[in-house]
Amino acid sequence: MKIPMSPKSRILLIIVLGLVWIANEYQSGSQTPQNSVATFESTSPASIESGPLSQIDEAFSNRQSDLIVEEEGRVIKVLPDDTKGSQHQRFLVELNSGLTVLIAHNIDLAPRVSRLKSGDVIRFKGEYEWNEKGGVVHWTHHDPAKRHVGGWVELDGKRYE
Repeated sequence: MKIPMSPKSRILLIIVLGLVWIANEYQSGSQTPQNSVATFESTSPASIESGPLSQIDEAFSNRQSDLIVEEEGRVIKVLPDDTKGSQHQRFLVELNSGLTVLIAHNIDLAPRVSRLKSGDVIRFKGEYEWNEKGGVVHWTHHDPAKRHVGGWVELDGKRYE
């Protein structure tokens, strides 16, 4: 039996399935070096100064997911784009606490964060998903269906949403 779907519903379904796939790939372990967060330890004096625990730090400690967060951190590695399904610009960000999270920024729905490099301090808003490596933040873009809180990435005062 075929279920009729509008084009917008199909696009949203594809996006959701792509994000689930990305989260599963990231959680499945360190099969490839580019997916390994554990190899990046925060011992550099260039780390952002320590402060109180952030929303992500608390969510990580409590193994909590599906949480809208707004944070700041330092880019420690720009990873290759994920081009399977919806395209995502990926980069690792170290929070004030030293916890590292993966940002998966959908570049099919939002502009690429231009000239992003290691050492850049960014702000971001998105949905946090827990995993043992630190977690993933996605939905760093607007929702074309207007059913999800919109997110963004901000670098040097420019917002990418």
